[in-house]
Amino acid sequence: MNIPKVSDVVGIINKIAPFATAEEWDNVGLQVGDPAAPAERIMVSLDPCREAIDAAIRQQCQLLLTHHPFIFKPLKRIALNDPLGSLISHTIKNDLAVVSLHTNLDIAAGGVNDLLAQRLGLGNCQPLKVTGVEELVKLAVFVPQGHEERVLDALSRFSGVIGNYRDCSFQAPGTGTFRPLEGARPFIGEIGRRERVEEVRLEVLLRRGDLAAALNALMKAHPYEEPAYDLYPLLNKGESRGLGRIGELPSPLSLREFALTVKERLAADGIRMVGAADRAVKKVAVCGGSGAFLLREAHFRGADLLVTGDVKYHEAREAEDLGIALLDAGHFATERLMVGGVRELLETELEKKGFAATLTAYEGEREPFSFV
Repeated sequence: MNIPKVSDVVGIINKIAPFATAEEWDNVGLQVGDPAAPAERIMVSLDPCREAIDAAIRQQCQLLLTHHPFIFKPLKRIALNDPLGSLISHTIKNDLAVVSLHTNLDIAAGGVNDLLAQRLGLGNCQPLKVTGVEELVKLAVFVPQGHEERVLDALSRFSGVIGNYRDCSFQAPGTGTFRPLEGARPFIGEIGRRERVEEVRLEVLLRRGDLAAALNALMKAHPYEEPAYDLYPLLNKGESRGLGRIGELPSPLSLREFALTVKERLAADGIRMVGAADRAVKKVAVCGGSGAFLLREAHFRGADLLVTGDVKYHEAREAEDLGIALLDAGHFATERLMVGGVRELLETELEKKGFAATLTAYEGEREPFSFV
């Protein structure tokens, strides 16, 4: 097992929650640190607060992963008498890198909003507001007969998923011709002589984001020195990605009953509720953090209720006018699930790639507000 570098972890995160999918106003990715530094000990926290940074340093971590960005607004100076400047200096002096996964993790499959929907017992979930659709590419590669299964196996990690079906491909026989030139090392044939070989045309569907990795796997598995392949951009739509989630409860509950369930399952200190306590809710929209901006989208999609945090007075009034219920469980309670979720996702991906690292969830996270 190899020890990952910070850049290796960043690459894995970019696979789980691509940084390019973050909102334009956001700042995600490596915030502070050396990409080439080892990342044998990693901590995950919701916030890049001093307590979390100190805990990571005490445990001799080389990398801290946070949801909220360490550096959010552009900096004109780093002054050590400024709280943020002092923290930046503190992390650098202690060789601690900081990587943030913010709106890209909100959008990602298995990210903040999927974790929130799962915790609240929602089924048949979809993105609440679609912000993008996966681009698809068709790969057609020509393989000598008898070697197609090996190539297909190599590509199966990246391709062949259509809805609820895996290992989808199309294969057709044909004849390939080629003439090896001086300097070539042909798997079949002789230098200067045109060859005719019985081959199989193998077609698979790829996500555009997986293209580079899939082609690398193809080159390693294909017996030819120079495999022949074609790539076709497609108009077919891949999986939708977006902010928030909308799904359904197994059976209707009253708003009050569900509010108490949310409070218990999120261990929230309090819940603010908009709507009649006895109204029935079944179709539920959720958005971790500050998601009241999705209120009209939730209403348009037919949700009975939006669960989020940081709801303002006029947003509550708007919900009343629209006839949709609101539960404000707080920014902290609706997002802290990411700490355990990211740790588990990253552990799995690091193990797949043969990396050895210790991941810790920061346990000192706390709600900044107190309730009286």
